[in-house]
This record gives sequence, C-alpha cells and structure tokens, in this order.
Amino acid sequence: MQAETRARLLDVNRVFYQTFARQFSSTRQRLQPGVQQILKTIDPASRLLDLGCGNGETAQALAVQGFHGRYVGLDLNAVFLEEARARIGENSHFDFFCRDLASMNWNDSLPVEAFEAVLAFATLHHLPGTTLRRQVIESLRRVLAPGGHFIHSEWQFLNSPRLRGRLQPWEAIGLAEADVEPGDYLLDWREGGAGLRYVHHFTLDELSLLADQTGFDVVESFLSDGESGRLGLYQIWKIV
Repeated sequence: MQAETRARLLDVNRVFYQTFARQFSSTRQRLQPGVQQILKTIDPASRLLDLGCGNGETAQALAVQGFHGRYVGLDLNAVFLEEARARIGENSHFDFFCRDLASMNWNDSLPVEAFEAVLAFATLHHLPGTTLRRQVIESLRRVLAPGGHFIHSEWQFLNSPRLRGRLQPWEAIGLAEADVEPGDYLLDWREGGAGLRYVHHFTLDELSLLADQTGFDVVESFLSDGESGRLGLYQIWKIV
C-alpha cells in the first residue's frame, strides 16, 4: 500500500471517530460475549496494555471483577479517553493515555516496562496496510514480558448480510480498488448522521502468517458475538 493511500485511510477513520465519538460510544455500552470470555481468564494481578481502549468498557469490567494489577489503556480519541477516565474514577490501578498506533513511537514512555498481556479488541482492523499492522505488532511485542500474550479480536462483518449491505465504493473517498489491499473495505455509518469507516477483514490464514512474521504462535482462536455468534474472531498469541 502506498504511503498516500495509508494516510488517506487513517484520516478517514480519524475524522469518523472525531465526528461520531459520542454516537459511537452510545452503541458500545456493554461488552461483547467474546471479550467477556477472555476477561474471565485474566490474572487480576497482571500487567495489561489495552490498545484502542475506547470508552473504558473493558477497564470497567476488569475493575468490577477485582482487577488489582496494572492496566494501561491507549486510544487516539479524546472523547473516548474522557469517558474511560470517568468510568474508572480515582483507581490507581488504571491509567489512560492518548496515543496514535500509526506513529512510530506510540509505545515510548509507557508507565510499565513489560506487560504480561496486550489486548487489542476491534483495533487492528482499523490499521491500513500489511506493513503498518506488522509494525504495530512488532512494537507491542517489544513491551511484552517473556512468555507474554497478545489477545485480540477482529470484526468479521462479511459474515453478516446486513453489514455487507453497508459496503461503499472506494470512489466515495477518492480512491480506487487498485489503491487498497485485499480484504480492505469501506463501510458506512448511520447513527446520528452519515459517515464512512475503513475496515480490514482478516482471514485465519492471514492472521497465522502475521503471527509467524512477528514472532508469535497462535494458541487459541474462536468466533463469537452478534446474533450468529460469528461476527468477532478472537485469537490468543504467545511469544515464540
């Protein structure tokens, strides 16, 4: 993917979340079943890094279940971070920071040197281009403790006929099919106004290759979420 295309797609998503932050957050007031399943396995005394932490749903759920380790949540959107901090209140086990995963130094100066696990629920699929996604995973690997885990979920929107109907042509943002990579899509948004988002649809083979290229083994994979139970692909990777 050309740098200009990557920048255009990043800008599309940045504008979307700036414009529809409140509306989007209002649709994210409960954890997906797959996330709930993952959180049951989290050591309450562990050190966690949450990429794309959003409005703090995950952090709040951890707090409710007695998490007393160290949680660090990163997000680019100021509205989401404001809501996350309000949810948690004065809890010294939780910190939130504004970081852009598309920047080279997003993992600089974190308050924890090594995490037992890095979480990224519904985050990687908003990073355009194989090169950028590999760069982010290589960066997060460097802040994982030996034997640490990368736990993530990817939106499987093509499993839904309704969501397939939300796909939009690349010409809507001045691009063409030839500019993007296989698995890249543009979806519309209809809550409180019309918007567009870039999303990548991952396959199992693609994720297995990405894990191998970045020094991980895939140790668990399952589908969950939505009426069909097939709208979220969850994976747990372990450092090789």
